[in-house]
Amino acid sequence: MCPKYAANGTKTSRDPMSTSAPEHIRYCALCAGNMHTQPRAGKPRRVCVECGFIHFIEAKVAVGGLALDGDRVLLVKRAKPPEKGKWCLPAGYLDYGEDPREAAARELLEETHLQVQVNEIFDVYFNPVSDPSQPGASALILYAVEVAGGTLRADDDASDAQFFDLNALPELAFESTHQAIAKLRASTDD
Repeated sequence: MCPKYAANGTKTSRDPMSTSAPEHIRYCALCAGNMHTQPRAGKPRRVCVECGFIHFIEAKVAVGGLALDGDRVLLVKRAKPPEKGKWCLPAGYLDYGEDPREAAARELLEETHLQVQVNEIFDVYFNPVSDPSQPGASALILYAVEVAGGTLRADDDASDAQFFDLNALPELAFESTHQAIAKLRASTDD
């Protein structure tokens, strides 16, 4: 496990996902030199003793779609950790170099077999890590989408896909899903 550091650089716990200087990063990605921990950019970081390369932990970004059928919202049941068995908005990781709108359409097609028209950004959400052994996306870019074709059927990492009434939702996964549903409910109350 990796140590957690306080603002002053002292170790405070052994949570592997809460540190900016994970000790399992032992060798430099550029020159294979040894890495050690030093303060850089306001935090402890792993730094190469040979070439000075600084290892930065990169956030995972997900994109997804908020699809409605009248007053019902499309959710998928997670088939895999994190949050296996709970329901969330159809979403998935944004690949390096991929257009976020295209990724949102791809994720909906993969998880629900629905073709969608991707519209404006509904919101952007932060997802705190709830289980460090199963980290997910740090941020979710959620687009409003309209179903343009296809037949609803769960696939990929979703075990089920359904439209739900906002007042009769199943157990939800992820902070981002809870926040998006709350915003959606508030907008329908207006």
